[in-house]
Amino acid sequence: MRIYLRLTKNTKLVPFNYQELLTGTIHKWIGRNNEIHGVPNRYSFSWIQNTRANKNGLNLLNGAHFFISSNDEFLIKRIIKSILDDPEMFNGISVYDVLIKETPNFNATESFLMASPVLLKERDGDKTRHVTFNDSDFEQVLTENLKRKLEWSGINPTGVAVKLNPETFFRQTKLVTYKGVKNRVSFAPIIIEGDPEQIAFAWNQGLGNSTGIGFGALK
Repeated sequence: MRIYLRLTKNTKLVPFNYQELLTGTIHKWIGRNNEIHGVPNRYSFSWIQNTRANKNGLNLLNGAHFFISSNDEFLIKRIIKSILDDPEMFNGISVYDVLIKETPNFNATESFLMASPVLLKERDGDKTRHVTFNDSDFEQVLTENLKRKLEWSGINPTGVAVKLNPETFFRQTKLVTYKGVKNRVSFAPIIIEGDPEQIAFAWNQGLGNSTGIGFGALK
């Protein structure tokens, strides 16, 4: 299930690295001291769409929005209730409308763009390597990451595969700092092959690492 949140314009300039503020807002809506925080794979969310940048930050335009997705309908309903009680976000931004979208019925092969960049980490000895689409093993590592998430969630991972879409050429890496940690992430069009349940899981829960802090959401 996915909810699209329509947003008012900001009254104070939004910093470029607003991801921490957005994550904090979602944690506020979920509520503190509950079973959701610290548990992987429970939800994903996009970055804010429809913004305009200047040299000092971002302003939201008419039609600004973002979405939150989860396979857990109870969690989404909890977030909706919290939004109705407290729609304020940060820098003067508030939610003024919530649109609910049920999980689509997917085919065996689906193409996606990324609504937030994918963070993909792989252990390399005693170090952590950030894997991007420029690396030859990007598809393999991303697929194995999804398989682990599926297995952890009780879904058979057999047959699922994530690949770069060769027909779409917009690809970009970006250095994103979150709580002082620099992460090399990727915007890249992808294709997921698998059964509808596996693909629905990826659409709701996102791809790669740290989906709960705004990485790896799929449009």
